[in-house]
Amino acid sequence: MLPTDLDLLTTPGAPALLPDGSAAVVAVTRPDLAADAYRGELWLVPLAAHDDAAGTGSARRLTHGHRDAEPEVSPDGLWVAFTRAPLTGGPGQVHVLPLAGGEPARLTDAPLGAASPRWSPDGTRLAFTARVPEAGRYLPGGDPSAEAPRHITTFSYREDGAGFVSDRPRHVHVLDVPADPGGAPDVPAAVALTSGPLEVTDAAWAPDGLALVATCARHATRERDVRRDAVLVAAPRGATGPAAVVPLTDADAGSTLRVDAVRVDGDTLWLLAADLGPDGTDTVAALTGLFRAPLTGTGAALRTAATPERLTDAERTDLGGVLHPTRGGVLVTLEDRGAVVLAHVAADGTTTRLLDAPHVVLGAAAVVHDGDLRVVASAATPTSAGALLRVDDDGRVLADWSGPLRATGRTVLPTPLTATSPDGYEVHGWLALPDPARHGAGPHPTLLMIHGGPFAQYTHALFDEVQVLTGAGYAVVLGNPRGSSGRGRAHGRAIRRAMGTVDTDDVLALLDAALEAHPQELDAARVGVLGGSYGGYLTAWLTTRTDRFAAAVVERGFLDPVSFTGSADIGWWFGLEYVGDHAVDPAAVEAQSPMAHVGQVTTPTLVVHSEQDWRCPVEQGQRWYVELRRRGVEAELLLFPGEGHELSRSGRPTHRRARFEHLLDWWARHLPVGG
Repeated sequence: MLPTDLDLLTTPGAPALLPDGSAAVVAVTRPDLAADAYRGELWLVPLAAHDDAAGTGSARRLTHGHRDAEPEVSPDGLWVAFTRAPLTGGPGQVHVLPLAGGEPARLTDAPLGAASPRWSPDGTRLAFTARVPEAGRYLPGGDPSAEAPRHITTFSYREDGAGFVSDRPRHVHVLDVPADPGGAPDVPAAVALTSGPLEVTDAAWAPDGLALVATCARHATRERDVRRDAVLVAAPRGATGPAAVVPLTDADAGSTLRVDAVRVDGDTLWLLAADLGPDGTDTVAALTGLFRAPLTGTGAALRTAATPERLTDAERTDLGGVLHPTRGGVLVTLEDRGAVVLAHVAADGTTTRLLDAPHVVLGAAAVVHDGDLRVVASAATPTSAGALLRVDDDGRVLADWSGPLRATGRTVLPTPLTATSPDGYEVHGWLALPDPARHGAGPHPTLLMIHGGPFAQYTHALFDEVQVLTGAGYAVVLGNPRGSSGRGRAHGRAIRRAMGTVDTDDVLALLDAALEAHPQELDAARVGVLGGSYGGYLTAWLTTRTDRFAAAVVERGFLDPVSFTGSADIGWWFGLEYVGDHAVDPAAVEAQSPMAHVGQVTTPTLVVHSEQDWRCPVEQGQRWYVELRRRGVEAELLLFPGEGHELSRSGRPTHRRARFEHLLDWWARHLPVGG
């Protein structure tokens, strides 16, 4: 893959099924280098379809030319609601489109945009979330520097990729959908169902259409922990303003849950949540589980009748973001050794895997029509950035938008790699080799690549980072050391208050296993290391411990736990939980801090950071660069304006291309292919 192949990196989002199960609507997104923007188009994919040579079979575009996302099909199957933003930038608004054909109609005019449209069960109303700015802030065409000062009294007040958020919290709104939205002359008025300083997110309708369930950190100690409750938001017909947010789980009464998603199915409340312990801050490798609770009452009187019961293993099973009730249970995704598996969990906890490795499920939906269960999922694989599959038909591919990328012949298939760490622990990963037809049989310069997180995982999915590096002639070793997700709680917690210990052993064990097993393909004398976020941390840490690497790339790194606490958007708890409190045990924190050992580094290092990164603030990278330079170590600093922590995944397309070009230039100078 070349940096210019980013245009071909096309990914589907979560699908929405028509009520009769005949077709699915899915938003498909790709970078557009010429426009320097992301295009999002809605596609209608019949479930009877097969993909063809082009990859899309009988699927057809419903929209084009904008950034369309989040499709939601109406209960009668006649309309699809979605969010649309201008290709050139600006907030998205909720639109509706007739599936029989026609033009979209805009239904919202929220100042900062609207998101997550949800049809009421009777199809007469739409709920959505929108940020509500304080008076005098975020005015169109206004001068932000002339606004009043922000008087901040909370730990959390900004988010990477969003900016300041305490002065524009998210709230739930509802609007009546006109009988003929396309013929309505004006945007219908929306009513805010929640208000005030507390954010309310992930709203979903109760079956009677008189209330919504959502999530909210509304408890008294929310500034000292990271718990979040499931809440009820009354939504009576004819509502004229906000009502009280009622807890369904109650942190004030002792609930230890951080609720990430909530749905109602009949008399059951389903939750995706993590148990954070009595103090509400035990976040390291806190596995997200499936919980259920019985409900009583209706409408605004809906309440839980018992404490939520966990149905999945708290030590082994970690769930992703899918929560879709269907046929006596729910569809969920679970992380497992590089896969993201689609599974059905019944009310008694019985778990049935529906789509297994090597799939990486991105979203799923299901309907029951005339007694038949139809299940579709969008998923990436080792050869695709994303396809739509019919799960109830043996995973048959309905449409795969990665055909043009594969047709370039510039992608490779990584092979599984297993290593044994010095203490006998088994480590899993992959080795990706350059195409021998283009780059010969080797030996190739080899790069050890380390993921962020740390509680995250590299997956089987086609990965642009690996494909660009192998396309330039580099072998890539990557994997999931201790501290990663996908192998249970103990695996993830192994580096709590011990960062830079067994995780260091594991990544080096993977690298050495690859070098030993492939002496003809890999050049053991020419190796480099790179990583971002936590991967930037471990890359920097390795260069304080060894000089075996010809060069390094430290990207958006967590490099000084002391300054990170307070400057990062999650700094007040992340570093304290992972490395400890420097005010209590400074020696323990220093023992895990790359910055405390920067004087040991001799490895040439490219530091990559974004100017508006608030997850790992830019001062972390700037200080690493300066400390290396003033000690005579070869170092360069690559700063991206206007970008945040997610540059490599969702930054401006031209910045993503430029980043790849700079990385390849750095490696060409320090590890020349064939050199």
